[in-house]
Amino acid sequence: MMSFAAWGRLYRWGRLLLARPYRKWVIAALVATLIYMLWGEVTRTRGAQRVSFRPAQEACGSAGPLYYCVYRDRRGTNGDVVYHMHGRNLDERIWNDDTYMTALIQSEWQRRPELPPTVVTISYGSTWLLTPKGQKSDSGLLDDLMTRLPAIETKIGRPRRRLLLGESMGGLNVLIAGLSYPTRFAKIAALCPGVYATSPFASLSTIRQTIQRTGANPKVIFGIWMMARKYAANDAEWQRVSPLALIERTGPAYPALYLSNGLYDIYGNFEGTQRLVDRARQRGVRTQWRPLYGGHCAMDAASVAAFLLSR
Repeated sequence: MMSFAAWGRLYRWGRLLLARPYRKWVIAALVATLIYMLWGEVTRTRGAQRVSFRPAQEACGSAGPLYYCVYRDRRGTNGDVVYHMHGRNLDERIWNDDTYMTALIQSEWQRRPELPPTVVTISYGSTWLLTPKGQKSDSGLLDDLMTRLPAIETKIGRPRRRLLLGESMGGLNVLIAGLSYPTRFAKIAALCPGVYATSPFASLSTIRQTIQRTGANPKVIFGIWMMARKYAANDAEWQRVSPLALIERTGPAYPALYLSNGLYDIYGNFEGTQRLVDRARQRGVRTQWRPLYGGHCAMDAASVAAFLLSR
């Protein structure tokens, strides 16, 4: 609480500003501020483009730190299960959001004669990274997920095929899971995944060069740098989950890949994703690549939907 002396000083400053030499400038500043606020109110976004689709039936649950929701199309499902891993600051209930890209995928499925897969959305909170157990206390979520999947499938039924779908943070997570456990999954669709040609444990000068080369937002890269250090203690631990390291042990029998990225991704992921595509093809992995003219998580919903339905 302000003291009487502080209120007195504030009063004297107010009187000084309203004195004749300053009065017109104070009034002009107040008018300009009012106009700015009114213009902001008039021009603010008041709505959103919504997707026209029939929301899937939803049933949610949890297992330890893992939260999940099961989504089934009202027409029925084809026996496959897609495990969806969301982007940063989202959650396991994002699948039926009619303003999000998941609604576009559902809409595409509903335009086709084939039945779609069951979708199981996976979440460990708003921000998380699938890593094996290491030195960091937050590591070990990859081990936890693979341990808990059988219990989820006991409830929903054994899938004909397991597929993976994720965007941004989730795109990185599905690559980690699918490339670490290739016999468990048939396909991986990673949209705008957090794949970097430069390790977050590289020198600051190397990271600065990467930012300049890729056009990444420095603030975003700092956030990635902090996140990596929450789940990995050093570069050796990071290489255990880096898709560019994991791809080096792949071959034709590995899960088929669908990868997409916007050229002007402010996360700087285009470079790393394109390198992953090139190396995957060299290793004989069946790979679809969708380079897109757009920003972070620009996507081609029709080709994603088709990839997840195809045999």
